Amino acid sequence: MHPGAAATWFPAVGQPLDFSGCPLSWSSRRYEAGGRVLVSKKKAETKSADLDIGSLSSYLWEAACILRGPVDAADFKTYIFPFLFFKRISDVYDEEYSAASKESPEDPEYAQFPENHRFQIPENCHWQDVRAKTTSVGHALQTAMRGIEQANPDTLHGIFGDAQWTNTDRLSDALLKDLIEHFSSRTLDNAHCKAEIMGQAYEYLIKKFADLTNKKAGEFYTPRPVVRLMVRILAPKAGETAYDPAGGTGGMLLEVLHDVQEHGGDPNLMLGKLYGQEKNLTTSSIARMNLYLHGAEDFHIERGDTLRRPAFYSGDSLAQFDCVIANPPFSLEDWGDDLWANDPYGRSFAGLPPAKNGDFAWVQHMIKSMAPKTGRMAVVLPHGVLFRMGKEGEIRRKILEMDMLEAIIGLGPNLFYGATLAACILVFRETKPKEHRNKVLFIDASHEFKTGRAQNELLPEHVDTIYGWYDGYKNVEGVCRVVPLDEIRANDYNLNIPRYVDSVTEEDTMTVDQALVNLKESLTAAYAAEDHLLELLKREGLAQ
Repeated sequence: MHPGAAATWFPAVGQPLDFSGCPLSWSSRRYEAGGRVLVSKKKAETKSADLDIGSLSSYLWEAACILRGPVDAADFKTYIFPFLFFKRISDVYDEEYSAASKESPEDPEYAQFPENHRFQIPENCHWQDVRAKTTSVGHALQTAMRGIEQANPDTLHGIFGDAQWTNTDRLSDALLKDLIEHFSSRTLDNAHCKAEIMGQAYEYLIKKFADLTNKKAGEFYTPRPVVRLMVRILAPKAGETAYDPAGGTGGMLLEVLHDVQEHGGDPNLMLGKLYGQEKNLTTSSIARMNLYLHGAEDFHIERGDTLRRPAFYSGDSLAQFDCVIANPPFSLEDWGDDLWANDPYGRSFAGLPPAKNGDFAWVQHMIKSMAPKTGRMAVVLPHGVLFRMGKEGEIRRKILEMDMLEAIIGLGPNLFYGATLAACILVFRETKPKEHRNKVLFIDASHEFKTGRAQNELLPEHVDTIYGWYDGYKNVEGVCRVVPLDEIRANDYNLNIPRYVDSVTEEDTMTVDQALVNLKESLTAAYAAEDHLLELLKREGLAQ
């Protein structure tokens, strides 16, 4: 908790958000003439302090509180993330400038050379230039952000999104000055805020915004424990490529990078190896900022409709990757079936999915995106893909006969934002190990979760348990079963998990002695209830 913040307002991880505890009543702040905000001396003194994850998270959430009222909670991310990124790259630019000046103190122009800076900041586009404005602040912000994008066309084009900074009905000069002064109270260069801490706080804020807008969050945020499970299954290695066709905020690609680092791989070999596509402009911008703020140097996040216009291809073939991972929008209705009838990339190889359900369009796109021999993929889907008939049943049959489906993991309910029903993870390999061929592992992990008030959660021990079942690839009574493809054929290619895995109830595992004890206790309770009823009837004169 940073100095000057109230001790009780900041929500703990997993707790519901409550704006009433924000440290300041932003709607009642007093302003100087010209819209300048009165900044407390205590807050100004925090500029040089090193930031840890707690104080940085608190600081960022306080920024969101400033927007409360004029801006809907669902739109916080549209404004806070660009603000944070603008402040970060300005502070890092100053840090780089200072370091270069020390290298060549006799040459005053040396510190401005492009090679001394990760990103270029043109004249009048620095944070301090905007901070000096007292009127038309939104216009100054927009001009600075567009100037930075234009000065870095290969890396930052369109990264600040399409926020309407000049909308004075929503963002008055006074409110923007308040937000600017709040962000100015901390120095966000590398010396005071390491990339790892910045990235963690950024992810924390994404999670909090998702909590705040539960039903709308599924399109851009996948719970991180689910992502960790999927990445562990894929086991990415340094030097391999990874691709997310429904990229969201970039969390899956980041987890790939983290997994390589945690397992001792050289993360530098992953640079330039991460690819993603995201349809939503704001979300794709957040993904790029997310990767930069985590310290990633080179990656490829493209904005666009993956099913209609895939961004990564070579000629009439899709680009292929070692690891393909996604949580695409469930049962997407308007997905582009009219274009797939003659898809130039051959993605309807197993059949054309229904016009109003794109689940198998995503599956086929991802299968075509797997690299020969090394390719593997994990995708989150609704359970309907396992048993729906018609066109989907025929597609499922053809894909199963290709013998790429390795495992199906049924997850517990209410783990995903906006989807209370349970989902499943499908794991594919372009070339399965010999011992897994003509087989599919079914895992019923529907009881592995911690119950929450608004949403259930996979804890680390749940992730470990589920991964252990997958990695063991063997029968576990009531949980896992390795099913031969012949049995699936006999079931008309229906993959519904209960058809293959019988849940073990407490009665199923009870010993005979325990059953006799339970029977005796039940009979004793029944006799006692009967005697009590008889006493009541006698008391009322209804029995002898």
